[in-house]
Amino acid sequence: MANPAKNGEVYYSNEAYHKVNSYLSYNKPSKVFVLVDSNTHENCAARFLSRIGQASDFEIIEIPAGEEHKNLETCEGVWNVLSELGADRKSLLINVGGGVVTDLGGFVACTFKRGIAYINVPTTLLSMVDASVGGKTGVDLGNLKNQIGVISNPEMVLIDSSYLETLPKNEMRSGLAEVLKHGLIKDEAYWEKVSDLATLDLSDLDEIIKRSVEIKSEVVTKDPYEKNIRKTLNYGHTLGHAIESFFLTHSSKPKLLHGEAVAAGMVLATFISQKLKDFPVEKLNRISSKIFDIYGKIEFDKNDLEKIIDLMKFDKKNEHGKINFVLLKDIGEPEIDCLVPNEIIYEAFEFYQRP
Repeated sequence: MANPAKNGEVYYSNEAYHKVNSYLSYNKPSKVFVLVDSNTHENCAARFLSRIGQASDFEIIEIPAGEEHKNLETCEGVWNVLSELGADRKSLLINVGGGVVTDLGGFVACTFKRGIAYINVPTTLLSMVDASVGGKTGVDLGNLKNQIGVISNPEMVLIDSSYLETLPKNEMRSGLAEVLKHGLIKDEAYWEKVSDLATLDLSDLDEIIKRSVEIKSEVVTKDPYEKNIRKTLNYGHTLGHAIESFFLTHSSKPKLLHGEAVAAGMVLATFISQKLKDFPVEKLNRISSKIFDIYGKIEFDKNDLEKIIDLMKFDKKNEHGKINFVLLKDIGEPEIDCLVPNEIIYEAFEFYQRP
């Protein structure tokens, strides 16, 4: 029997379960562990396990849900459980959950006994189109996003859009931000399609997810270690991550999901693109109007802005102390490593906050 796994390959729906069952039969892991959070344990674990042949022998490890638990302390807990339950280098970890579970689970697997095999089963739209593809694993350091991690592909990724039936609307919206980003950096027709929510329904989801995975896979295959073109996937993230980090650690602020922060980051980056790269004004207005329709606006005061801009210096794309932005000359024409003066960033926030 040929090895069914192509490293990092993405499989969909019924084929996905067939592939994982073939993988288990062929590789015969010494033990299989399934990492879930409290939400996916309740909503997704039974559905996943019911499709897997040897599931009765699996050990389930649960972590608390939420970005605030994506840290080394949670990793230590999982490492300890793996150790106590006799995991060895031939064990397999299957991560069933959103981006926190796939990022953290991947990192735990890559570092336990210097690396055990893992499979990702993303259960949110965000993790299906973004977190589970491209081999980025890791955790946050305090309120700084994804500062600790490694790039390493899972054995495979299983995408089954039926998990999205239990997903709250705000989580679906969060995932949609990455889908919109894929359109902006790569494919104007795709942007037009996915931004016109009135014409979309659940039956379009599989096609949308596949196209987003295609766009991301194309980019990361050319540049797995983010030396050049992969940086384009960070469109809207330089400010988006800083906004997300700021809201994460200020209890007086409302809780922001990743996609909500990135959506704001994309409006800001598109305004900056218009200022510095002559991005068409008419498209800037259309894009910001669509994003405001879907996500509304986040409220900032002057103190917030200074702290957010300060947080950008921790962005992983920065080099030699310079803050690097991804900007657009037009939809589908990104430019990387762009330097942006602070006064233009403040102007972008003024544009964002206009009534």
